[in-house]
Amino acid sequence: MSTIDSDHLATTAYYDPIHQIDAVKLLPGEYYVTQKDILLVTVLGSCVAACIWDSLLRIGGMNHFMLPGDENSGSSARYGDFAMSLLIEQLLKLGARKENLKAKVFGGGNVLPGFAVTSIGERNAEFTLDYLQHKGIPIVAHDLTDVFPRKIYFFPKTGRALVKKLHVKNNTIFERERSHLAEIKQGFALTRSVMS
Repeated sequence: MSTIDSDHLATTAYYDPIHQIDAVKLLPGEYYVTQKDILLVTVLGSCVAACIWDSLLRIGGMNHFMLPGDENSGSSARYGDFAMSLLIEQLLKLGARKENLKAKVFGGGNVLPGFAVTSIGERNAEFTLDYLQHKGIPIVAHDLTDVFPRKIYFFPKTGRALVKKLHVKNNTIFERERSHLAEIKQGFALTRSVMS
């Protein structure tokens, strides 16, 4: 059996009592691929998650990334260009066939009130749709942009996905988004100083 790149592999496993199944929670910059009958779960604000699976061989996975990325992003799964290629590569290593792959994509919300700059969520959503089209992987469902955070439940063996739009009254998601935004700004500042 092929090995799995564990650098960005999600490791938070638990039992989901609602769906009565073992589950893995993905955080930003993580992915998970499997042949097992489990549930993959993540919460998204401006981030995007791609759920990709081989519908015939029943192998699937999910990623969770923060920014589209570019040639200076390096090998961080927080960036879409690396996160998408890593997810597809790991699915193929597990035995999935490229011609069988299908995708469902979620997230890209503009969840910070009053955020007037070009929406990071919109850029993430556009990147993901373009990337999958370029790779020839059909997108069979998507729930992108809008102003709501989302909780995603993905069953990788079947490709079934559930989306719960979160109408939050607490600040947890907003604080998480502000934290992501601060990381992004810090990353841009570091890139500029290195390139100067």
